[in-house]
Amino acid sequence: MTNDSQLTMSLNRQDLDQPASLDVCSTSSSELIERFVSDATVGFNFQSIEQASEAALQCRRCGLCETRTHVVFSRGNSDSKVMIIGEGPGQREDETGLPFVGKAGQLLDKILASVNIDQGQDVYICNVVKCRPPQNRVPVREEADACRPFLDAQIDLIMPKLVLLAGATAVQAVLQVKDPISRLRGKWFPFRNGAKVMPIFHPSYLLRNESREVGSPKWLMWQDIKEVRRALDALN
Repeated sequence: MTNDSQLTMSLNRQDLDQPASLDVCSTSSSELIERFVSDATVGFNFQSIEQASEAALQCRRCGLCETRTHVVFSRGNSDSKVMIIGEGPGQREDETGLPFVGKAGQLLDKILASVNIDQGQDVYICNVVKCRPPQNRVPVREEADACRPFLDAQIDLIMPKLVLLAGATAVQAVLQVKDPISRLRGKWFPFRNGAKVMPIFHPSYLLRNESREVGSPKWLMWQDIKEVRRALDALN
């Protein structure tokens, strides 16, 4: 089990296993992106969120490209201070090309609205992987790693002040720990670019747990979203 101080250290260290990034000055950007989108061992330093989104639409870095209907890059406001990172697209998201628009996403919007956080203006929403895994299975490590440059670009170019990690897959991918959500949820940890990161329950988990009793997942989520509102108010 990882203690909080070890987690903080892991968030502040440099990742040593990231692919080498291509230098956009060495050759044409289009040639570099073509290499990047077809080879998971190649990295890329995106210059804008639009460039990253356009590259994602062409991505063939893992096998998920073979079964997707749409690449699901993001929704929300790229100028917002809050970023929510989930696991990956489901069926509805694959059909529409937008993250968190199914039943879990509708619940997420209601949770945000309960503390006057507008899902269109106040948050930027994305996922660890941008293509739907077959049968909505959990993304495997190779798929998350192949998609990691897109997530890193979103974090570094959006530069949110508050990052919410919805569910175990997002926590493992971003924090590189396997501690249960029940231990990490509701706590702020220091993150890169001066941001803070908090693990929260995934809305799909809340849909499977109807109880609102004190101590239940929905009750705990209510405490966590109130803390997010307080943190956002402090920024403002």
